[in-house]
Parts: sequence; C-alpha cells; structure tokens
Amino acid sequence: MNKDQVKGTAEKVKGKVNEAVGRATDNPARELKGDLQQEAGQARKNVGDMKEAAKDMAKDVKRHH
Repeated sequence: MNKDQVKGTAEKVKGKVNEAVGRATDNPARELKGDLQQEAGQARKNVGDMKEAAKDMAKDVKRHH
C-alpha cells in the first residue's frame, strides 16, 4: 500500500463523517463537502492503485527477463 492509497482512504472516511454530520444537523453545505471529500479521496486512492499495479507489472517484467 502506498501513500496515495492511504491518504485517499483517509479522505474518504473524513468525507463520510462530514456527510453524516451534515445530514444529521440538516446542514447541506457540510453534507456536500463530505460528498466532495469522498470523491477526491476515491480519486487519490485510484491513483495509488494504478501506481501499485504499475510497480507490480514492472517487478513481473524484471522477473521474466
């Protein structure tokens, strides 16, 4: 797991908390902030996932040559 995956997952969790608090307190702005945080977190996690996949592919190529 790389730093983008960790930070992306953490951002998604913060977003879920903000969304839930926004819903519970009838605060649409906070709920929206939570939604946006979750999307940004998922995007960062996806970048991390791609980096990991590329690293794994590079290792496989080195092993086979």
